[in-house]
Amino acid sequence: MTVWSDLVGQEPVVQTLQSAVASAGGDGRSMTHAWLFTGPPGSGRSNAARAFAAALQCERGGCGECHSCTTARVGSHPDITVIRTDGLSIGTDVAREYVRKSALRPALGRWQVLIVEDADRLTDQAANALLKAVEEPSPHTIWMLCAPAVEDVIITIRSRCRPVLLRTPPTAAIATLLVERDGIEPQLAAAAAAASQGHIGRARGLATDPQARERRRSILSLPMSLHDLGDCMTAAQAVNDAATSRAAGVADAADERELADLRQGWGVEERGRRPAGYAGAMSTLEKEQKRRRTRLARDSIDGVLLDLLSFCRDVLAVQLATGVELVNADIAADIEEIAGVWTPESTIHTIDAIVECRESLTANAAPLLALERMMMGLRR
Repeated sequence: MTVWSDLVGQEPVVQTLQSAVASAGGDGRSMTHAWLFTGPPGSGRSNAARAFAAALQCERGGCGECHSCTTARVGSHPDITVIRTDGLSIGTDVAREYVRKSALRPALGRWQVLIVEDADRLTDQAANALLKAVEEPSPHTIWMLCAPAVEDVIITIRSRCRPVLLRTPPTAAIATLLVERDGIEPQLAAAAAAASQGHIGRARGLATDPQARERRRSILSLPMSLHDLGDCMTAAQAVNDAATSRAAGVADAADERELADLRQGWGVEERGRRPAGYAGAMSTLEKEQKRRRTRLARDSIDGVLLDLLSFCRDVLAVQLATGVELVNADIAADIEEIAGVWTPESTIHTIDAIVECRESLTANAAPLLALERMMMGLRR
């Protein structure tokens, strides 16, 4: 199994990157110092960047078995740095830290590779801090930026990168990957792949986690449970509470670990004296932790909204007798029932309500209020 094996349904991208790897060791015609990986959520943008980084370090172009490939896969290769954030943005201080790192020569490998997983979360100031390093990097430095779309990265950055566009992986290819890589039963793999709507990580989660499948079934039952305004308010509160709880489950442990690291770094005991500057560091940490918690909760809510959109899409497909395959084929009976109650027009209005909720959350609206408004649209 090579480093390219997990890039499901991305054959043209793999060919492009393999050509660049071969060129990097030869004439250099297909190689450049800055790359921008774009594609829909779950398409494997960061996986493609990581595979490319591993292949560049590998003497055999990404064999998947050597020391360089192995360390790249587990994230311990000293010359491959992944820049990510759990918060809402990547700030200037973080950007400048990695600009300094990009100027160093490789420690073991042939390249110093920096992968920015959430380039769309760079603030304008942070992007400007990266600009010079991306435009004129050191001879052995390669930048790889990942974002949902080219337009999500400021023009001064994206104009200096070679674009690599990933597509939504085919359902059949995702199902095959789940069967061959994770040992999932074929029928369950096919259902999870369809329900994931092309998101490989989500497909694996649905296939391996019974609780994830139960949450999904609960979400898809919402349109049939909204009979009055009280039901709408209750459903909105339940979705918001579940998202907050899931965010806390991830964030609490990280918050505790980071607080312990901060105290140790500043030499602060529980009841000891606070050194000068400690209060400022603590305040900065608390703000970052709050941003992370907010992002995790909103990402969880967005997953709910995407499931509801897929449900409405299936309802509309049945109403219009399109004959297309249902995303949620495992609840086809429920979809048929709703399709007989709603009209195509009301289904489209429902889709509009869900899209409006997503846009409101992106604009930093209060999640509970946005969800309540959406639930009322679902009831319609």
